[in-house]
Amino acid sequence: MLQTMERKIRAIAGTFVLASLALGWWVGPAWFLFTAFVGLNLLQSAFTRWCLMEDILRWTGIHRDGEAGPETGEGQSPGHARPDPASHSPQEGIGF
Repeated sequence: MLQTMERKIRAIAGTFVLASLALGWWVGPAWFLFTAFVGLNLLQSAFTRWCLMEDILRWTGIHRDGEAGPETGEGQSPGHARPDPASHSPQEGIGF
């Protein structure tokens, strides 16, 4: 199954957080610093729109631009892309 970059980042971040919490609990409290590092990177990426993990995934070839599943519209011709929910008027309903 092809995944968007955003889904890959979320899966990796969630895995890192859970793994570092487990390591902090069972191995040593210094691992909680890794949990904080992941959280700080997620926070800074929200403001700067730059994520180190995105660069790592591209550099390693794990993700290539334009690679995504059919539900996102990425990698497809413009006529087949999913419409942007923000472009809908309030009368059309809530676009989640």
